[in-house]
Amino acid sequence: MILVTGGAGFIGSNFVLDWLAGTDEAVINLDALTYAGNRENLASLENDARHVFVHGSIADGALVASLLKQYQPRAVINFAAESHVDRSIHGPEDFIQTNIVGTFHLLEAVRAYWSGLDEPAKQDFRFLHVSTDEVYGSLSKHAPAFTEEHRYEPNSPYSASKAASDHLVRSYHHTYGLPVLTTNCSNNYGPYHFPEKLIPLMIVNALAGKSLPVYGDGQQIRDWLYVKDHCSAIRRVLQAGRCGEVYNVGGWNEKPNIDIVHTVCQLLDEARPRADGKSYREQIITVTDRPGHDRRYAIDAGKIERELGWKPAETFETGIRKTVNWYLDNQAWVANVQSGSYRDWVEKNYAERAA
Repeated sequence: MILVTGGAGFIGSNFVLDWLAGTDEAVINLDALTYAGNRENLASLENDARHVFVHGSIADGALVASLLKQYQPRAVINFAAESHVDRSIHGPEDFIQTNIVGTFHLLEAVRAYWSGLDEPAKQDFRFLHVSTDEVYGSLSKHAPAFTEEHRYEPNSPYSASKAASDHLVRSYHHTYGLPVLTTNCSNNYGPYHFPEKLIPLMIVNALAGKSLPVYGDGQQIRDWLYVKDHCSAIRRVLQAGRCGEVYNVGGWNEKPNIDIVHTVCQLLDEARPRADGKSYREQIITVTDRPGHDRRYAIDAGKIERELGWKPAETFETGIRKTVNWYLDNQAWVANVQSGSYRDWVEKNYAERAA
């Protein structure tokens, strides 16, 4: 049995679904169900005895301790995090509380549990912490991609809070011997992505006839990783990663944001043409860039390929087509996540930026 935290969010729910599709090993799924946590992501597991959902926070040390005592998991995979840069700019405190304080309480509960295991179980136990490439800061256009040796230079409250959580995880290995693993991933995309992030926002807005807001000149470069490839990388690191090590996970797909938007428009033009026959590109607008916007992220995923034999299965071209088709086929899910609070957020973030 494994314990997954944040398993109702975008990456976490994809991981849980893929895990249970490939193994009979049960999952205890702890999620606080904040705005991006969605039980509907896990609807297909509603009657699956291998999946036990618990509504709660990683900051609740007593709850985490009780789950560890009751279920005796062999591993904890920590996805739980506040993860949107724009939201961290408007309200950083939630990011500090969840990503730093919450991770601390989780580590303390896990350390106490691990310390009480018998020696074989202690040797087999793993704590895998899922993090981001944003902790490394911003790259110039021609600089080498981030490796695991790159210095941390976070530039937003979000990335700073994730950097702090990474340092906490590292310290618990070096100070207490806790068998930890850390993964730093590039920009994920795919099914169940909350439509505040670039790709799902473009799909949702395009189909609704709304503007497609692009920050600044749209030349911010990201490395794009299909979420199911990320899940397979995490499974591989959990299986064979060396304790105390960091593994960068990327898709080898560096692309400017504006190219991503154009690709989404092209796929929608093919699959769901506008009634007036025009391209969805007509809906693109530019808006004021966000403060401190990092110019480029790029992941060198050579270490995980050399040591663990992992590399992504999807190209960007195959992954983005699957993603667009998923959103077209799951309009009820899209409608259900666009609550009043979501609409208020989009209005707050983009209306003030309209150029």
